[in-house]
Amino acid sequence: MRHAWLLGRKEPTVAPLTEVVVALMGEAYPEIAAKQEFIRTVTAQEESRFLETIDGGLKRLDEIFQAGAKQIGGDEAFRLYDTFGFPIDLTELIAAERGVGVDLAGFEVALDEQRQRSRSAQVAAAGGGAAVAAGDEGGWREVGSGSSTFVGYQATEAETAVLAFREADGRVELLLRDNPFYAESGGQVSDVGEVVGRGWRLEVDRVRKTPRGSSVSGVWSEPRPFEPTAVVATVDRLRRRNIERNHSATHLAHWALRLRLGTHVRQQGSSVDAERLRFDFSHHAPIDAVVLDQVERDVNELIWANEPVDIREMAYPDALALGAMAFFADKYGDRVRVVRIGPSVELCGGSHVTSAGALGLFRFGGQSGVAAGVRRLEAVTGPVAYAAVAQIDARIGAAAELLRSQPDQVARRIEQLLAEREKLEVRLAEAIRRGGSAEEERQTLDVGGVAVTLGTTALEDRNEVAQLADQFRGAGARGVLVLFAEAGRGAIHVAVSDDLVAQGKKAGDLVGRIAAVSGGKGGGRPTFASASAGDPARLSAARAAVPAIVGEWLAV
Repeated sequence: MRHAWLLGRKEPTVAPLTEVVVALMGEAYPEIAAKQEFIRTVTAQEESRFLETIDGGLKRLDEIFQAGAKQIGGDEAFRLYDTFGFPIDLTELIAAERGVGVDLAGFEVALDEQRQRSRSAQVAAAGGGAAVAAGDEGGWREVGSGSSTFVGYQATEAETAVLAFREADGRVELLLRDNPFYAESGGQVSDVGEVVGRGWRLEVDRVRKTPRGSSVSGVWSEPRPFEPTAVVATVDRLRRRNIERNHSATHLAHWALRLRLGTHVRQQGSSVDAERLRFDFSHHAPIDAVVLDQVERDVNELIWANEPVDIREMAYPDALALGAMAFFADKYGDRVRVVRIGPSVELCGGSHVTSAGALGLFRFGGQSGVAAGVRRLEAVTGPVAYAAVAQIDARIGAAAELLRSQPDQVARRIEQLLAEREKLEVRLAEAIRRGGSAEEERQTLDVGGVAVTLGTTALEDRNEVAQLADQFRGAGARGVLVLFAEAGRGAIHVAVSDDLVAQGKKAGDLVGRIAAVSGGKGGGRPTFASASAGDPARLSAARAAVPAIVGEWLAV
């Protein structure tokens, strides 16, 4: 791409060559022939994205070379990578052509710092770290032996014992023999709930992984030091059920996306909590509304079919033979947990509903792009999906009431109003063109050698009346325009020709004098000003007084 750019190519060059690759290699590798259009599209997009940044990156490199640098620092190399999309080997290649070195060790340090910031941000966004922190395993007081066993797949409550505990910063952390609390993993958030012992209660707000299994912790609000007893550990069941609905929905959405968009769709991450699900996947472009509706319907049809959710452990090769999707193979051991919901078969360690029908309803909430070639979908299920539909229904009902229509006629009523508005805009434009008032409603008087035009206007928008004032002044005549608007609460508008303004006469002064007759007041620019009517019933008296008021105004 760089060499093509140096030769003057400012458009994708590699993308057309993908067709040559398919022609040469498609017989040996049928999958590239089947995905030919997708491969070309993604390649073209990547090239276009790189071409948008290459110019700035090369200019930055030229600045470095012109400054006589003998080495490109690690921070600068990382900037070229992070800001301009230059892979480090491309920076090395260009620098080597100029006899300049690159601080690769410094680049790796900067890259690692960025990764650490990214991880910290992800942990913060997820609501706290579920994984064990290095050097954070001291201070435990042992009560029993062995490790904690997760029993949350089978139950949300367990009568159990405390194996170890520790107190710090007003919190108590427990290691339970049988633990029903799920620790955040695979995008699924941790459980919350309570642990109740003899004479004490701990509200669990954090679950994390330790070398001996998952621990639970919470704020210790009892007035005495913690003392371990036999306990009952209980997960917030309603919250867990909603989390399970959303987690199972990610599997169904994944299957439906691959069905409608193609098998290039692969999960790139997810976040599942009690309120909603977020699913990231590989795809090169936004999904149009029609396809998104199809995906949503596919998922709901699987829900309505109410297939049982089959979860079993098996050898990893057997899971792949069953058709399980496994995109992170390095995470799996010899035995894996396979979750099957209808046609969806995936390896997963999270908790799920017992049947697809428990999801109730699935509804998309939006889509966005999160990285090059990665899209994000958000959705809701169950009670939250029902609440979302009910809210939309309420808004349509409110709109129907405002439009004095039935909910199923809202769209038609809006179309009627838009058509009426279009007609009114045409009539308004014509009224402005003609001067905003009927010919017979205008009269022009000579007051001290100045033409004073009196009229009425149906316009209520001051900006539209200002257009009339500009037309009046643009005619170049020496004069004053006074318009009375009787619509609404009434108004008075005055425009003054430029030659009068040059003599010190201001529209704001004149409109104030006229408005005072009806009890109103106002102001504006020297050339155009407006005032409230005060008492609309006295507008006729204000109009009758205009000649005398203009005469006094001119004499000042």
